[in-house]
Amino acid sequence: MTTDATTTHGLRDRLAAPDAGADDLDTRILDAALAEFETYGLRRVSVEDVAKRAAVARTTIYRRFTNKEQLVQAVILRECRRFLTAIAEATEDLATPEDAVVEGFVVGLRNARTHPLMTRVLQSEPEAFLPQLSMNGGAVMLAARDILADRLRRARPGGAEDHDTVAEVLLRVAISLLLVPGGGLTLDDENATRTFARNYLTCLLQCSPPSGL
Repeated sequence: MTTDATTTHGLRDRLAAPDAGADDLDTRILDAALAEFETYGLRRVSVEDVAKRAAVARTTIYRRFTNKEQLVQAVILRECRRFLTAIAEATEDLATPEDAVVEGFVVGLRNARTHPLMTRVLQSEPEAFLPQLSMNGGAVMLAARDILADRLRRARPGGAEDHDTVAEVLLRVAISLLLVPGGGLTLDDENATRTFARNYLTCLLQCSPPSGL
């Protein structure tokens, strides 16, 4: 499946800033959906469950979100936006790109491991996690990659690094650690995570694409 560039750019815009058309009722519905998903998981919750928690009619939700899948996507995009904002804030004033990679990885992994929705999905229905990242041909992953790559470019303007590839590798390493914990890497505390990132991930910044590619 190929990813439509318009879809990726649209999701990137939605990840980078709140939806321009969102209002208080949208927020109420999304808050209710998030609470339901955190409590019962993605699959067991119905639109009717969300409507009851939000104290609105099902038709009200369907006027704003075509179906449950669109509602799930809206919730996940909002949480991804909060996730990326936290990383941006944690790395904004750091002196070097290396520091940004380390602290961004530490903060990102910590927030993912402690996020109630992420915890719920990974514990009870991990098979539902990857399809959400790969929806629309992986557009969510690519949009998140673009935002992180822009952060790296701002930290080292004019550098020869392939920022897109570095950002995507960082995301994929973090996702693999979430999906397959344990193994030979002991990253149970932030000091260990920080050391791992410093030793193995910052070297990605020294890589540049082969000439002619």
